[in-house]
Amino acid sequence: MDLPTYAIEAKGLIKTYKATKTTPAKTALNGVDLQIPRGSIFGLLGPNGAGKSTFINILAGLVRKTSGTVRIWDRDIDERPRDARACIGVVAQEIAADVFFTPRESMEVQAGMYGVPKAERHTLEILNALGLGDKADAYVRQLSGGMKRRLMVAKAMVHNPPILILDEPTAGVDVELRRQLWRYVVGLNQLGVTIVLTTHYLEEAQELCDTIAIVNRGEVVACEPTAQLLRRLDTRTVVITPTAPLSEVPALGRYAGVIRPGGELAVTFKTGESGVEAVLAAVREAGVAIKDLATEDPDLEDVFMSLTYSAGEEADPTRA
Repeated sequence: MDLPTYAIEAKGLIKTYKATKTTPAKTALNGVDLQIPRGSIFGLLGPNGAGKSTFINILAGLVRKTSGTVRIWDRDIDERPRDARACIGVVAQEIAADVFFTPRESMEVQAGMYGVPKAERHTLEILNALGLGDKADAYVRQLSGGMKRRLMVAKAMVHNPPILILDEPTAGVDVELRRQLWRYVVGLNQLGVTIVLTTHYLEEAQELCDTIAIVNRGEVVACEPTAQLLRRLDTRTVVITPTAPLSEVPALGRYAGVIRPGGELAVTFKTGESGVEAVLAAVREAGVAIKDLATEDPDLEDVFMSLTYSAGEEADPTRA
């Protein structure tokens, strides 16, 4: 059988939660169209409540869609639900583990639930890859939060699925463990596993993902290769270090600037309308002597904010 072009494909996906006595009806997904290429590391980003978890839960069979179609590894989730779910491993946001089992026992139980024959199980190999080999026979309750999260990744891989969905996998994990986890995930991707990632750490998504979709209020507002997405903002920032620190923004004509800690002046301009030399000329004309300068291009956070927050809306740093 030929491998599918898309690991996951959703068309016109709608999910509406019915009204209850205490809550009104809510449309969590409003006509979502997504095509996740096979073999990619795909970022699914959006503010809290944007619909990301609903989408993942539909894939996992935990939530029923209202309408639309979803195919996982070319298997329609309505026509072949068990086959479709067997093609994904899901690592949820919440840590869920039986504290009275050991990691080895947890892995074996999970493999049994997926019908993996004992001769085909790779429990210790997976635990070693995630830095849990020396904890294989310790009780889960003895593991740190970061170790429990890595155990969830290990359990999601027991049946060797072609797709791994990571929902906030590095929340509460320290820097070194985060690096270890990403080394493992990137290694899986190099072996052909498709990775779908949601994360609050936008720099992780920018560094790791081939393609990124941004969801806002139940709709896909962008879905592009990462490099193309970063070019959406036609802006650049010149950061000027003056010979003497500035305490206030000088008059720069049509340019607006801000003072950064240390007395640096940052001026952001539209690259289609101006250039660095014109900005520097305005700075010199304002009487600022330039000691040094640097330029900054927009990052994923800038693009994310521009697509998910309307003009005048105050950003909530907890939403990502």
